[in-house]
Amino acid sequence: MQQRATEGQPADGQEADLGGRLPSAEEQPAPAQAEETDLGGRLPSAEEQPAPAQAEEADLGGQLRSAVGRLYRRFRSERPEGSLGDAALAVLTRLHKHGPQTLTELSEHDRVAPASMSQTVNRLTSAGYAVRTRDPGDGRKVLLRATADGDELASAARAQRNAWLDERLRALSAEDRAVIARAAELLTRIADS
Repeated sequence: MQQRATEGQPADGQEADLGGRLPSAEEQPAPAQAEETDLGGRLPSAEEQPAPAQAEEADLGGQLRSAVGRLYRRFRSERPEGSLGDAALAVLTRLHKHGPQTLTELSEHDRVAPASMSQTVNRLTSAGYAVRTRDPGDGRKVLLRATADGDELASAARAQRNAWLDERLRALSAEDRAVIARAAELLTRIADS
């Protein structure tokens, strides 16, 4: 039940002064000035309002993501016809370059779940490009290693990709190649962080 204000007494939601008197319309506090808000009615914080340097950094990040993504897609399209998928070929290349490894080592290197890596390894073993063997130092561990066919495919794919990239790099000026060399160092540092 809603209470009504009787003369000299406040209704619910109104505040009386210390003497019990209600303020007049002139004495009511002015509403706060409206500030510019987003569509959700909240005020943007200082961090949300990009400064020119922050906008340039955000744009640099976008440009870098786009360039790296495009280069990666173009690079991985250079492979022998009828070859394996990207993930399987990457794992096969790692086994070819670094020798036998455990499923956990491969998963951690590619930053994928062991279950996902297991599917990739199963594709390699069923195609005859990799085999599972016991670790001679610890019989409880299973190592994966490339077969002769796997080594041959990994070598061919790597040679084709490297030839494509080397040709593009040779077409650049010495100055541009130096810039790319420095960028490669920085990108490696970012990737390893």
